[in-house]
Amino acid sequence: MKITGIDVFQITLPMRRFHTWAGNYSQVGKGYVLVKMNVEGGYQGLGEAQVLRDWGSEFNKRGGESTETATAIIREHLTPLLVGEDVRQIENNVLKMDKFVKGNHYAKAALDVAMHDAVGKIYGIPCYQLLGGLVRSKIPVAHSIGLMEVKKAVREAQEVVDEGLRALKVKIGNDFHRDIDIIKQIRNAVGPDISIRADANQGYRSWKEALRVTKILQEFNIIAMEQPCEGLENMARVCKNTEVPIMADESAWDHFDVLRLVQWEAADWISCYYTKAGGFLKAKKALAIAETAGMRADVNGSAEFGVGNAANLHLAASTAIVDVPGTIPVTQISENPVTKVAGHKYTDDIVTESFAYEDGHLIVPDKPGLGVEIDDKKIEKYRTG
Repeated sequence: MKITGIDVFQITLPMRRFHTWAGNYSQVGKGYVLVKMNVEGGYQGLGEAQVLRDWGSEFNKRGGESTETATAIIREHLTPLLVGEDVRQIENNVLKMDKFVKGNHYAKAALDVAMHDAVGKIYGIPCYQLLGGLVRSKIPVAHSIGLMEVKKAVREAQEVVDEGLRALKVKIGNDFHRDIDIIKQIRNAVGPDISIRADANQGYRSWKEALRVTKILQEFNIIAMEQPCEGLENMARVCKNTEVPIMADESAWDHFDVLRLVQWEAADWISCYYTKAGGFLKAKKALAIAETAGMRADVNGSAEFGVGNAANLHLAASTAIVDVPGTIPVTQISENPVTKVAGHKYTDDIVTESFAYEDGHLIVPDKPGLGVEIDDKKIEKYRTG
């Protein structure tokens, strides 16, 4: 079952509304990279990379992949390495990519997922069976409130709760006073039973400022503070001085990062992306270390399209410690909208069907591979390169 070729597409989807966070300047959903991996026997694996050139780890150590760099890396370097290899030998293929091309986690993640998708289709099983089996068939979703006007944020939070979601993530990190005000107003609007996570995207200038905000927000019963500041050492100082669980995102890319977080006692929870880790294989390693250390985790990302979001669901479905609702989209196509606001990132998608959704949960696909199909007409409609 040899890989015979890899096709690369650059896709931009229309957003329901503008979404941003501390340190973000790239447009979400613009120029994401879709791959189609062709395999002997007529099989095809799908993968996706949500590349944002200004997204990365602490102190610019990782990330910064763009539409252009990911496309070039896949076409010019990774495809020649993989063509002719057995698609079923996923770990060997990942090792080969890492040996000859350093970094570029998102580009490699798209290919890792495409290999898993193809193998699932070959054997007629869902990807979650390749990742350890089904732990849960429904994945709880949290809605992300981006940096926006406070009144609009409060209104959106109320609308989301009215649509059945029980978890919110609120972006903060740019303005100390505004951050406290928005969490306070949202808590007053949605009541005590909705979980609220604050996410600063390492926006605070010092660990002391981050700690001060965290302690004040504890009054409003936040379930966690995500990446309050930059740097492992600074995260540790905050984590050791508050009762609020500290979640690592920019500081938690792969299994090596998670091991360092454990050693430094710098986080209680991690936010796991299959892309940050470099694919399913390494994401599972990161989550295994987190589980061993007694951490909790979500599966999160950067507003995935349907292919990437299916990957989110399979990873979350097959991993016991992923019990924190992640801010993943409620994938829906224009012909069949599922929600008005809740998890509604894009007004259309490139998959053929909206994802099944009920009571604030996405239902895990159970067809072979990722369990999604691509609408080629939509590919042509939204293709930008």
